[in-house]
Amino acid sequence: MENKEIEITEIWNDEKSNSLKDFIVSQSQKQSKERKLKNDLLAIQYQIEDYIETETTSERLRVLDFVKLYLKTFNVTQKRLAHLFEMKDSNLHKYLIGERKLNANIVLKLSSFSHLSPEYWLRIEVKNELLEITKEKERYADYSKYDYRNLFLVAED
Repeated sequence: MENKEIEITEIWNDEKSNSLKDFIVSQSQKQSKERKLKNDLLAIQYQIEDYIETETTSERLRVLDFVKLYLKTFNVTQKRLAHLFEMKDSNLHKYLIGERKLNANIVLKLSSFSHLSPEYWLRIEVKNELLEITKEKERYADYSKYDYRNLFLVAED
């Protein structure tokens, strides 16, 4: 008996692919609103984890980008979130876009709101700072004048 290599088309074809898609859609439609919400929230969490853990990132995402996913899921505005956080919308926006550094107060509010550990929110900001440093490394030679050894080259006054 001759061993024959199985072709991928023999295992997986358009008919099977469409059948699987139909099954997924039918099962999804049977889920309760609460289950769908949990799935949506998990999807956002996974996107945040993926962003934090991926070393090579093609685009920089801000805290705002992830908060917008939550706002869309809950169908609320950033203004309403600011009200919930007991702060002005413009002030919250500055934190979310990175104009202001996240502080413990904002991180804990985001954590409570999203049901995610505070570390997630801080790690987004740290990841973005590391991306900025990586960009600046291209100009590393410009920073050589700050080398401690230059202290000894400059004549003391």
